[in-house]
Amino acid sequence: MKALVFHGPGQKAWEDVADPVIQDQTDIIVKIDTTTICGTDLHIMKGDVPEVTDGRILGHEGVGTVSAVGDAVTKFKVGDRVVINCISSCGTCVYCKAGHPGHCLGVGGIGWILGHLIDGTQAEYVRIPFGDTSLHAMPEGLTDDDVIFMSDIIPTGYEMGVLFGAVKPGDDIVVIGAGPVGLAAMVTAKLHGPRRIIAVDLDDFRLEEAVKNFGATHAVNSGKEGWMDEVRALCKSSDGADVVMEAVGIPVTLESAFQLVRPTGHVANIGVHGKPVTLPIETLWIANISISMGLVDGVSAPMLIDQIAAGHINVKALGTHHFKLDQMIEAYDVFGNAAANKALKVVISA
Repeated sequence: MKALVFHGPGQKAWEDVADPVIQDQTDIIVKIDTTTICGTDLHIMKGDVPEVTDGRILGHEGVGTVSAVGDAVTKFKVGDRVVINCISSCGTCVYCKAGHPGHCLGVGGIGWILGHLIDGTQAEYVRIPFGDTSLHAMPEGLTDDDVIFMSDIIPTGYEMGVLFGAVKPGDDIVVIGAGPVGLAAMVTAKLHGPRRIIAVDLDDFRLEEAVKNFGATHAVNSGKEGWMDEVRALCKSSDGADVVMEAVGIPVTLESAFQLVRPTGHVANIGVHGKPVTLPIETLWIANISISMGLVDGVSAPMLIDQIAAGHINVKALGTHHFKLDQMIEAYDVFGNAAANKALKVVISA
């Protein structure tokens, strides 16, 4: 089969590799119908994830068709259409039983193994360990474009932003970063009935998309002088927002979140950080601020898929650029230069 293979920082190729085979009785082999590229894949290409070694097939997101199942698989059969969870869950360890498969102990002590510790989904076929508990059934009537982002980014925005941020009806929400995961947080926050969803970014295209397609009620460009005052003026409390979500992953944006949250509010960090951040605890401790962060579990995906099927949310607008599998290198080039190409996410289909 063909696959996107990592050969060290800055080196990748769409090349011939061996087809995956059943290795354990709980394995499922999935034929990839649609996949995508994550910002994490770009971090891998930069050498930021040293656990990913030369020869690894990248990718942890996908929609496909079951082509083979291990003898212990009971929930799926050949021909079933499935959504691949970016998190692999053994279903039996202490973390999986507690509903936190992001820290599954089944392989390597972490739930994110696809395209990380084992071969991933940017290929014609992929082996899914713990298939019964690591795949979601795809409802009839939905398309690949409807659900491809349910593998990772939509549950990430919802679980790390909306749930960890404890969003409730009537809240004023600020989302710093209108990239894909920030937009995912906005569109799913609507399910909890907030008063306002305020998108903050430097990119006017992304801000326009936030309001047009992802539920933001207001957009503020953080490159303007006085932008924080503009955000506070949109909140019912002049002290700031009930919930501030950081969806960029750099110190200045999280530090801005600390300045924009009101007393008793919540800062929900979604972004992936690679550098230390200054925590102004001398001012935050007395304000009863809650701060959350974490790795997605993906357990919300079935509910979110149901919300799509019911017409309550629509995330297809995230897919701004479409490619075929054999255009994988071109897709990486476009996604890697997202701002210049006005790209949110790429959709790559067989």
